[in-house]
Amino acid sequence: MSLDATIWAWKTRQKQKAGGALKPLKKLVLLSLADRAGETHECYPSIARLVDDTEMDRKTVLKIIDELIEDGFIIDTGKREGKTKQVKVYLLIGVKGRETVPTTVHFDTGNDDLNSTNNGTVPTTEQFQQFHERVPTIPLNSPNVGTRNLPKNLSEESKNKKTWLSLKKLGEEIRLATDQETYEQIKNATWFDRELRAFELYNAEKNLCDELMHYHFADWLINACGKYQAREQAKIQNSTTRILVPQGESNQLSDKQIHTFAQKLSQHPEFASRFAAAGESYDQLAARIAVKLSDPVQAKQWESFLKQVGFKGSLQGAA
Repeated sequence: MSLDATIWAWKTRQKQKAGGALKPLKKLVLLSLADRAGETHECYPSIARLVDDTEMDRKTVLKIIDELIEDGFIIDTGKREGKTKQVKVYLLIGVKGRETVPTTVHFDTGNDDLNSTNNGTVPTTEQFQQFHERVPTIPLNSPNVGTRNLPKNLSEESKNKKTWLSLKKLGEEIRLATDQETYEQIKNATWFDRELRAFELYNAEKNLCDELMHYHFADWLINACGKYQAREQAKIQNSTTRILVPQGESNQLSDKQIHTFAQKLSQHPEFASRFAAAGESYDQLAARIAVKLSDPVQAKQWESFLKQVGFKGSLQGAA
């Protein structure tokens, strides 16, 4: 947190443009950025964090950031932070050091209050020093110093706010795409962190917004759940008894087959009309089908549909 940046943000005068955002809303976003600026006057809160701070929608926040850049209050440094290196780093333009009395502010030439006696006035050196004398200081060894930049002082959910991941939003996406039982399995899975690393590596070069990251990660986890369930079932079957399978038949579909046929069945007109939920997308239906196909009994029940989309073998179902 930078007091210099916050003081500067309060003293700015925003410009009202035709079709643009309201001046109070622009100042609110600028104050949120300043509140997270460091000593170099750079900040990199995520869009989700700004939305949470200002209680505006994402589209409005993005529009205001563009206007602040156009007005010369901030610039995009080109640097990226965060675990996935997708969070933009902005530099606040015009912030003065605490030892310097600010002498200039940005004015709106179209403002009707330009003739006010209080508009653009600069505090005297004595007033400025008295102001800072009233600001409480924090010892450098205090655990509260730099709390906005120290993950160890934050809860798990707050840590995630520094990147794209929100466990609450992810849970909502998973429950929209599948049943409560599958959600509980994913939530308590030991392989969650492993799949998270794989997903972030896979999407590292893609410029996806937070909403799309949660959407695709939910499908990724549902498919992963089906994969791990299939492995566990195979281990149980192999540990109890070996089942002889006639030539041309197989106990269950492979992971690759499950993924392939789930995608095909989700777009099969007759199948989709019978099993798709209202408002469900193709990807959500495919993810739900993949979980079901990992069960040999369910796969056997759908064998006729599987053959229609290219399956050549014969499934035995459960032993």
